Amino acid sequence: MVDSTCRIMEQILAVPAGKVSCYRDIALKVGIPNGARQTVRVLHSLSEKYDLPWHRVIRSNGSIALEEGAGRELQISLLRAEGVKISPQGRIDMKKFGV
Repeated sequence: MVDSTCRIMEQILAVPAGKVSCYRDIALKVGIPNGARQTVRVLHSLSEKYDLPWHRVIRSNGSIALEEGAGRELQISLLRAEGVKISPQGRIDMKKFGV
């Protein structure tokens, strides 16, 4: 496995329950400027295999990237179960819930 992939996985695993991070910030923490898409690829391809807390990673504007019927409802449910507040518009306060 590529070193950057392992570092991205470590950052995703470091997001505690009840908190969220965004694709961009995870990439920045591992030294990959403009690496948000790489974070997305890691989540998409390795979340299930490595039991990554994929639901804790959202867009930098606090919104959920998944569309209706494509896991959005599950992500919202999992986040709410951890105590993350989500507005009716599907936004999360990054100042309160972000890491």
